Amino acid sequence: MRRYRAAWALPIAGPPIRNASLTLDQGRIVSIGSASLDAGATNGTELDLGSVVVLPGLVNAHTHLELSALRDRIAPAAAMPEWVDSLLTARRDIGAETCMAIDAAIVELRCHGTALVGDISNTLATVEPLQRASLSAVVFHEILGFNPPDPDAQARSAVEAINLSSDDAGVRVSVAAHAPYSVAPALFEALRRELSTRYPEAPLVVHLAESSEELAFLADGSGPWRQLLERLGVWNPSWQVPACGPVEFLEQVGWLDPLVIVVHGVQLTAGDLAKLARRGMTLVTCPRSNALTGAGTPPVQRFLESGIRLAVGTDSLASAPNLSLFAELARLRKLAPDVPAASLLASATIEGARALRWDDAFGTIEPGKRADLIAVTLPEAVYDVEEYLLGGIEPSQITWLDDAV
Repeated sequence: MRRYRAAWALPIAGPPIRNASLTLDQGRIVSIGSASLDAGATNGTELDLGSVVVLPGLVNAHTHLELSALRDRIAPAAAMPEWVDSLLTARRDIGAETCMAIDAAIVELRCHGTALVGDISNTLATVEPLQRASLSAVVFHEILGFNPPDPDAQARSAVEAINLSSDDAGVRVSVAAHAPYSVAPALFEALRRELSTRYPEAPLVVHLAESSEELAFLADGSGPWRQLLERLGVWNPSWQVPACGPVEFLEQVGWLDPLVIVVHGVQLTAGDLAKLARRGMTLVTCPRSNALTGAGTPPVQRFLESGIRLAVGTDSLASAPNLSLFAELARLRKLAPDVPAASLLASATIEGARALRWDDAFGTIEPGKRADLIAVTLPEAVYDVEEYLLGGIEPSQITWLDDAV
C-alpha cells in the first residue's frame, strides 16, 4: 500500500481537491481525499509529488494505430473523399513499416498520458502489440463491404473474432462498420443480428456524418463517394438510395443503440444530435483530424448542448500530428470557449471509458478502480487546474504514478 500527496487531484467524479491524498494498493485505488482530513493509517510509504495535479489516465476513444506509418505522408485535403483517395494510395506502400510504427505509436500514447484506447483495425494487427504493452484497449475490427457477396457469412466471420474478456487488463476485441458509404445496409443488418445473438453487450463503432459528401450520397446516391466506389470497382448497381440523413440510416439498419459509438459527426444537425442523445449514444470528436481531412469543423458547443455523451479521440497519425489527447482538448477549448472545463475533461476520461464499456476500471479516481493515474506538473501559481489542463500539456509534464520514485 502506498500513499501519495499532491498539490491537487482531479477525480473527474467530483471537483478538484487541493492538497490531496491518494492511497493505492496492488494496482487499485483505495482512497482519495484532502490530506488535511484524510488521516487514515497506511502500511506503506508516503510520497509527496509536489506541485502536480493527479488525474485518471486519459481515454483516447478513437484511433487507427494501423495507419501510424503514414505519419506526414498525406497532405491536407479540401474534401474528405479526396483525402481518403490519397490514403488508399499511400497505404499500399507502407508494408513492413506498419509493425514498427504501431509499436512506436503505442509508446507515444503512453507518453501523452493515455491509459485506455479505442482502436480501429482492419486486420487486427494491433491486438498483439497492445497486449505486450502497458496500455489497455478495445480493438474494433473494422468491416468494409459496399457490395459484399455474402453479408451473413462476412458478419459471422467478423463476430467470431470478438473477445470481450472480463479481465481488467489487456485487450478486448469488438467490431466496427466503417461508414454508410462503404458498408452495405445488408452487412450492417447482418452484423447487428450476429452481435445481438452472440455478444449483446459488445460496443460498436461507426464513422458517421463526417463529411458533407456523405450527406449527399445518402440523400440521392450522387457525388464523390459514389465516384470513388466506382473507381475502386466495388460499386453495387442494385444499391437502393436510402434517401435519408445519417441518423435515419442508422435507425433503418438497427444501429441506433446505446452500444453504438458514433465517430466524428461533423455534419450532424441539432435534431440528429438530440435523437442520438435520447438513445443514450456516445459521439467521439476528433477535431484536429477533421481539419486535415477536409471534413470541416466539429460544432462542439452544439454537441454538448444536445446532451449527447461526448468523448474525444486523436484519430490516426495519417491525419493528426501526434496522439496527444491534451492537444485535442486544447483544440476543443478554442472551438468551445464557453463550455465548462470539467465537461471537456470528462470527454477525455469517463465518457470515453463509458463508451468503451470499461468505466468500472477507468475514467475517474474512485476506490476500487484501476490505479492508472498520471501526475501533471503545475506552475506554483495555478489555481484553476481544470482550465490549465486545457491549455496544452506536453509529455515532459506527465509522470505515471507507478513510475514515480
